Amino acid sequence: MALFKKNTSKTGRRHPLATVALVAVGLLVTGAAYTGFNQTSATAEVDWTKFSQDEKNLTAGEKLFGANCATCHGLNAEGTNDGPSLIGSGAASVNFQVGTGRMPLAFQGPQGMVKPKQFDEEQTLQLAAWVASLAPGPDLPDAKYLQGDSDIANGGVLFRINCAMCHNVAGAGGALTQGKWAPKLTGVPSTHIYEAMVTGPQNMPVFNDANITPEQKSDIISYLKYIEEQPAVGGLSLGSIGPVAEGLFIWVIGLGIIVALTVWVTAKSN
Repeated sequence: MALFKKNTSKTGRRHPLATVALVAVGLLVTGAAYTGFNQTSATAEVDWTKFSQDEKNLTAGEKLFGANCATCHGLNAEGTNDGPSLIGSGAASVNFQVGTGRMPLAFQGPQGMVKPKQFDEEQTLQLAAWVASLAPGPDLPDAKYLQGDSDIANGGVLFRINCAMCHNVAGAGGALTQGKWAPKLTGVPSTHIYEAMVTGPQNMPVFNDANITPEQKSDIISYLKYIEEQPAVGGLSLGSIGPVAEGLFIWVIGLGIIVALTVWVTAKSN
């Protein structure tokens, strides 16, 4: 009888989870690159003036509108009982609503929800070009205002004066009345932030260039991108709702846990 069993395991064999780990790393890198790409202007690589005047794009946009939007907005975007007129809403409004997945609506509710986009970038721009051809309206933003390298301090002041009452000073969003809400602004591409300011989607007021100049809008975008990149040095941000609310959370929840633990320990000892 052999005293020692021969080791038959193979050396240097790849771990069974190595392939899974490699795929996961690849997906993370690809996702990060895709997110970074989408933070810039959607029209940075498109000559919008030429694109929006191309008859082929206008025809394609009209067909897309008739197949996907006319049920609520009418064949000529004149509006119906189920949806408002889009005449004069401009390319910026369409690019924002369709580009964020809010439109077409999944269901009727207090406001449209962000969801996966139904159309690709070219189709979204074709829809925007056709609606913009119906009447003058807010146009797509110039790429120079979307770089995130403007005056952060001034952007912070403007944001706190005009936006923080709904979106929170850190852009974390917040609840409004009648089931509505102000969405969080972290992770939102600069293009859509600018478009929201000039079109006033849903519950948001319109900030035209007479209220907030394009340069000031650029400052606000720079501020939002700055605070988005700042780490939460204290740990969980708790929605960035401020020191008073966060302190109250610690006193109510933290002390509650301590009291409950004390009661449990005392009960066990008895």
